[in-house]
Amino acid sequence: MALKALIRKCSLNISDMDRHYYHTHEFTLAQHPSETDLRLMVRILAYALNAEEGLEFTKGLSTTDEPDLWKKDLVDHIEHWIELGQVDEKRVRQACHKADKVTLYTYQDNAADVWQSQVRKALIEYKNLSIYHIPEPQCLELESLIDRGMSLFVTIQDEAITVSNDRSNIEITPQKITA
Repeated sequence: MALKALIRKCSLNISDMDRHYYHTHEFTLAQHPSETDLRLMVRILAYALNAEEGLEFTKGLSTTDEPDLWKKDLVDHIEHWIELGQVDEKRVRQACHKADKVTLYTYQDNAADVWQSQVRKALIEYKNLSIYHIPEPQCLELESLIDRGMSLFVTIQDEAITVSNDRSNIEITPQKITA
């Protein structure tokens, strides 16, 4: 019998003072059987950091031709392509050609270091690519907030990010990686 996706509900209250974006998003996420809790929480964080009208979660791990998040215009042109983890160089190249803007979030320290050393030179030519690393200790704290029904508050001010719920307050500091 095949494993089914775990359904998670999330209320995400975003106060991004850097971009003057204040909104509460309510969504239901399907957590693929092979998706870890950590990856799901990084996916939610990536949404919060890039939230704007039209940004949406895709089918994610269940499809290979879509990113984790994207924003498309009215004629289906991809304006913003957002990926998580150590993405294959070929996939990054394709994303940079398909989308106006591409953002990658790495989140496992050792794997991210190896990945970055392998693809850095190949990715330097893409001016529409931004790469950020979320330190593993902060990711593990973020993972501790997971629940079937989550109510999360994300505050962004002067590039400082706080993620909280009714039990915890976590500071997250993504590091910009230059190719």
